[in-house]
Amino acid sequence: MAGYNEFVPDDANVIDISGLKKSYFLGDMEVPILHGIDLRIKKGEFVAIMGPSGSGKSTLMNMIGCLDRPTDGKVLLMGKDTNVISDNELAELRGFEIGFVFQNFNLIPRLSAYENVMLPTYSNAKKGMDTSTRARDLLKLVGLDDRMGHRPPELSGGQRQRVAIARSLINDPSLILADEPTGNLDSKTSAEIMGIFSDLHKKGRTIVMITHDPEMEQYVDRVVHIMDGYVGNN
Repeated sequence: MAGYNEFVPDDANVIDISGLKKSYFLGDMEVPILHGIDLRIKKGEFVAIMGPSGSGKSTLMNMIGCLDRPTDGKVLLMGKDTNVISDNELAELRGFEIGFVFQNFNLIPRLSAYENVMLPTYSNAKKGMDTSTRARDLLKLVGLDDRMGHRPPELSGGQRQRVAIARSLINDPSLILADEPTGNLDSKTSAEIMGIFSDLHKKGRTIVMITHDPEMEQYVDRVVHIMDGYVGNN
């Protein structure tokens, strides 16, 4: 499967959201979370979605990451309308074109760093890719070439997040979604992790980061503010 980045111009929208609404139901009661959001993110942008807890930013991230479907409105991802494509197509889009980085790392404790990075390729691997070599190269890229055989409990928080970043890149995705990637890290380690994201951005990677930390603004091209399910001026 060829990646989206290989065939689109530099000014193309990787994400094109219009009129996005999302509600959940508690019994018969509808609880609206997102209220008619419009948002466009171009290829190669590094964007922070910023807001307090409960603002709807993680719900928005779930919509972008094809982890949930909207109640109303459209989410076009790499030019594909996520409302109308099949579940299999959605899974393929999520598996090949999106790399996820989470606040809590989401690593498998019994697997080594190398095995954790390889994990996404067991169900989704791009044809012709030497995934073993790529996993080793990515761990070297994030400075863990001497920790490949270590399991997550043997690694620091910063090292675990580096493993998570390497894992997010294993299928060479067009888009990286990072949900509070420095939320569990001290300031020095946070700066190191953001340095890795900045380097990826300089190489042309599109990155969308959820955060509530204003210190992260210095690393990104643009900040999108969200409050009570509404996106403000940005």
